[in-house]
Amino acid sequence: MKCDVINLDAAKVGEVDLMEEIFGLPKRPDILARMVRWQLAKRQAGTHATKGVSQISGTTKKPFKQKGTGSARQGSLRSPQFRGGAVIFGPQPRSHAFDLPKKVRKLALKAALSAKAADGKLVVLDMARIGEAKTKELANRFSKLGWNSALIVDGLAVDEGFARAARNIIGIDVLPSQGANVYDILRRDTLVLTKDAVQALEARLK
Repeated sequence: MKCDVINLDAAKVGEVDLMEEIFGLPKRPDILARMVRWQLAKRQAGTHATKGVSQISGTTKKPFKQKGTGSARQGSLRSPQFRGGAVIFGPQPRSHAFDLPKKVRKLALKAALSAKAADGKLVVLDMARIGEAKTKELANRFSKLGWNSALIVDGLAVDEGFARAARNIIGIDVLPSQGANVYDILRRDTLVLTKDAVQALEARLK
């Protein structure tokens, strides 16, 4: 499939041929949902914790005698029925990550790229470089291009000046090709790939 190549001045500077098996797949929201859930679960901190009976600070003395009080027998003030007592079966620190087959992850990335292409939200950029690495100038160019929410994926390495200039622009993310992932592609409205990124992604996914 053919796609126009533009520069940061919104001028057409060429054309690129995108691989149909990577950028032309049918929409698969089920695969995308599985992949996003896997990514978010993997990054979840899992630091939630509650204290069990052995971890509660407090006396070990029996609150009152066993019989004759008219109340239910009690053995410890650290029990869960008392204020400040333990939590039974509460959350403990753990990893929320789960396994997802490599083939599914690969298919999900292809499906995300194809979905952006099908929606007309895929842009191929000549190169992600700017003469003067100034945030204001880059923001003006993005505004003229209509990129309010965009993920820009470069080749194996991102130009340092371009990345620094784009860092403080709200709604703009810049990643190298190996960092391209389904969640970041879907959370931004426009996907911008440089020619180097197209080559790198096609080599990675074909």
